[in-house]
Amino acid sequence: MDYQIIPDTFDKEQFNNAAHHPLQSWQWGEARKRTGNAIIRIGGYENKQLKEVVTMSLHPIPKFPFKVGYVPRSRLPTDALVSFMKALGAKHNLIFVKFEPDVSFDEYQKKNNRLLTSSPHPLFPAWTQILDLTKSEEELMKNMKSKTRYNIRYAQKNGVTVREQSTDEGFKIFSHLYFDTVKRQTYYGHNRQYHENVWKAMKEGIAHILIASYKDEPLAAYELFLFDNKLYYPYGGSSDNYRNLMASNLIMWEAIRFGKKMGATSFDMWGSLPPDYDRSKSWAGFTRFKEGYGTTFFRFAGSYDIVIHPLLYRAYNMVYAIRDLILKVT
Repeated sequence: MDYQIIPDTFDKEQFNNAAHHPLQSWQWGEARKRTGNAIIRIGGYENKQLKEVVTMSLHPIPKFPFKVGYVPRSRLPTDALVSFMKALGAKHNLIFVKFEPDVSFDEYQKKNNRLLTSSPHPLFPAWTQILDLTKSEEELMKNMKSKTRYNIRYAQKNGVTVREQSTDEGFKIFSHLYFDTVKRQTYYGHNRQYHENVWKAMKEGIAHILIASYKDEPLAAYELFLFDNKLYYPYGGSSDNYRNLMASNLIMWEAIRFGKKMGATSFDMWGSLPPDYDRSKSWAGFTRFKEGYGTTFFRFAGSYDIVIHPLLYRAYNMVYAIRDLILKVT
């Protein structure tokens, strides 16, 4: 495979036809540029035909002339791509390039690339949950946990409704509920400007907004990504009002129905604890909620670094570990 830099003038539809995940799409590259990160798009060619693409964002290290490259949810890098990245990284003062491939752990084990270093600082969860959307609505409902099925019907019976509102106004409703949830549950979330930039870039054919309401009051909202016949659930938020009406259960069911209507064959819930998770840990509630819909647990390959400057890489990891320790203590 011959790898080349893809210019900004390249045809984005042709690019997306070779991409397989929304975080490798042309639009995601534009989203990263809106958030202030430089990006590099790379194409892999066979017989002058574009076969695969890579979108890498560059992240400066404050007060130092070095950067880190990040490639989320790509295909598994080949030896040829690793060599290309090493030369590219040296040219752009990259300490390393982090890859978090959208492939299973088993697939990685079969094609173990010895040029990759297991990352001590993964960004994405190692596990997710996947739902097969080729099944009928009756089968999907039957495969759910009984409590999940009951909660969906309870919400419907008590007047909760769900609609798609993939507009700027719909995004504002979603954003309000998302940041209410972040504040209420005290977990880390990107800031408003980041989410606005992502929406502005991804609403072009990828991002969709669903809103669950009761008597015209929004109770829950999802921002979903639809790409290459697959649905993703990256962001969601809910209100603290009328929690007894189970709007969150209904909106997930309607997201499933939306995916089927749009021709998606699977639904990636974006992140999860492993199947033997500790019920007392953070994320246990999210994991249990998703599990209620009859999903299958899926283990990703993991997080790997292409190391370009070994000494700087070791120093970077030491500083990162100290920073993590301080954040945990405080």
